Amino acid sequence: MIQRFIELGQGYSDIYELIEVGRNQQHRVARLLAMHTTLDDKQVTSLVIVMNPTDPGKFQPLYICREGIPNPHFTANKRYELFENLAQELDKPIIEIDVKSSKLFAEIELYYQHLIGILRMNRYLPPLG
Repeated sequence: MIQRFIELGQGYSDIYELIEVGRNQQHRVARLLAMHTTLDDKQVTSLVIVMNPTDPGKFQPLYICREGIPNPHFTANKRYELFENLAQELDKPIIEIDVKSSKLFAEIELYYQHLIGILRMNRYLPPLG
């Protein structure tokens, strides 16, 4: 199985695309994630929609708006509210996780590999098998 992050942006206007992906492919949405971190002394959140793997092909996309949304526990904001509304529409909880900042990694791909490892370890993603 191939599990890959697909970055839509940092959560400004691309948050609307993330929401549309969830709405238009409701049958494939496995999980909704909010990954909180500190970036340049700001509390920010990445929003992720984890899809069920394709069949055939066994490709599992994780659509992400990376580190551009204010952490809702510190700053209420409309963008996070849109994600909460999607969670209610899909009847899925938002799983919240604290993670390291992508700035701590030399390459964004290493960061995404790190996140996939965390998600597998917590059984939010299936193992490769």
